Amino acid sequence: MWVFGYGSLLWKPGFTPAESVVAHLTGYRRSFCMTSIHHRGSEEEPGLVLALDAEGGAGCTGLALRAADHEADKVLAYLRERELISSAYVETQVPLELADGRRIEALAYVIDPQHRQYCGGLPLEEQAQIIARARGGMGPNAEYLLNTAAHLEELGLGDEELTWLAARVRNLRG
Repeated sequence: MWVFGYGSLLWKPGFTPAESVVAHLTGYRRSFCMTSIHHRGSEEEPGLVLALDAEGGAGCTGLALRAADHEADKVLAYLRERELISSAYVETQVPLELADGRRIEALAYVIDPQHRQYCGGLPLEEQAQIIARARGGMGPNAEYLLNTAAHLEELGLGDEELTWLAARVRNLRG
């Protein structure tokens, strides 16, 4: 079982992958397009988390994480508990092209654009303002952004929007 990591799964997968390979997904973009009312925000002050947002011509590079065969059921149960806390994500099989040339199918969590937590298209400054102040059950929203941006940079997969957001949020938080 392969899982596509494009956000917090990059730095906190919750399992030890048997294999981890840079991978590219076509037709989706990584975006702060989902309000977080549990992990990185609250009902009163929602935060923002990343999701895969379908967009023609777009692409997203992240990591394909392979669960060991004997752990697949346990990993799937863990991911469902973590990612499907609300019905904003849809569990989907997506085709990935791995950096080593292999093509695989992987599990990915994709935003449902009809869900009330979908907020695609927010200007970057508005995203930064929200992320700088929100806090949820798993900690500050800024921590989520900064960890994700840093891990993408470490992997050589820097994301221009996340780099800008990280700098802006650091500035807003002083």
